[in-house]
Amino acid sequence: MSNSPYKYDTLAVHAGQYPDPQTGAVNVPVYLSSTFQLTGIGTDRGWDYSRAGNPTRDRLEEALAILEGGTSGHAFTSGMAAISALVAMLRAGDHLICSHNVYAGTVRLFDQIISGYGIEIEYVDTSNLAAVEAAMRPNTKLVHIETPSNPLMVLTDIAGVARIAHAHGAEVSVDNTFLSPVLQNPIALGADIVMHSTTKYLNGHSDGLGGALIGSKPEHKERFLLVQKAVGGVMSPFECFLVLRGIRTLPLRVRQHEENGRAVAEFLSTHPKVSKLAYPGLKTHPQYDLAVKQQKGFGSMMSFEVASREAAGRFLAAIKIFLSAESLGGVESLASHSATTTHASVTAEQRTSMGITEGRVRLSIGIEDKEDLIADLEQALQAV
Repeated sequence: MSNSPYKYDTLAVHAGQYPDPQTGAVNVPVYLSSTFQLTGIGTDRGWDYSRAGNPTRDRLEEALAILEGGTSGHAFTSGMAAISALVAMLRAGDHLICSHNVYAGTVRLFDQIISGYGIEIEYVDTSNLAAVEAAMRPNTKLVHIETPSNPLMVLTDIAGVARIAHAHGAEVSVDNTFLSPVLQNPIALGADIVMHSTTKYLNGHSDGLGGALIGSKPEHKERFLLVQKAVGGVMSPFECFLVLRGIRTLPLRVRQHEENGRAVAEFLSTHPKVSKLAYPGLKTHPQYDLAVKQQKGFGSMMSFEVASREAAGRFLAAIKIFLSAESLGGVESLASHSATTTHASVTAEQRTSMGITEGRVRLSIGIEDKEDLIADLEQALQAV
């Protein structure tokens, strides 16, 4: 992206989406073919089998690399498949550092599957650079951070972690799902690899699952291509088409998401039934200055506490425009009870250590009229 003469909104429309050379179609064709005719023994037109490569997926992966300023993009069936591919090249005895309050699906994968391969996993408060430095070992190979974190919106200084990790010969991967490449560019801040659940803002319409890894070095391309071919889990051509379609309006959607998010956060910040509101765009957020420094905006994700699990249930039963549902980043506004949705897969003790209470509610602010959203929240909070 840094080498392109074009600005971001232009890249979102055109990256990887040039007209089809055969027909002139302005949209990328969906190549629903599992196999491709070979031109001879050991030769082809660039594709032989869709697990190894597909023309539609190629276009999406090109777009992802450009938008994140990386050297290669790799599309997978889900965000979790992308994280699985991220750690697939680690070996028994390697040490992995992970942010301590990440999405619980990541914890479940690491604790219940990856740790069984002999990989040492350590959860660290990566918002504390001294803690990251103290956790580094000679066998540390990867530091995986999620910033802002899900659902407490804790930020990690990407450049600071990258300096520490690189000094110890380790790489840094960043889950950039919450902000999208419109609002945060981890590679430009020193990260080595960026991960996305494309299900969220990149797709933006809650109609497809997907995940992505964007590498910054030639060896990342070799590594993740091998995982795609050997393990599978690649995004289908139609899902690739959906993400390509979503990316074209990504900057427009993100701007509206954020405008609404700021308005909702300001409303909630003064509501008497709301406590511990987590939104980095508020000057009262303890990491507001870091958000201004490393982000291009504050996004539209936030969470807050009400008095109890029962109060959260009453709130979720009363919302009308907001939908009580998991996921995030779609055009519609969603609300969820973190303890029983995103973090249901970890123990109560783990949730407590992360700071996730039974009264914690997470909001994904959509692109509806912000006054309607605030009015919906106001009436729903009356039931609390």
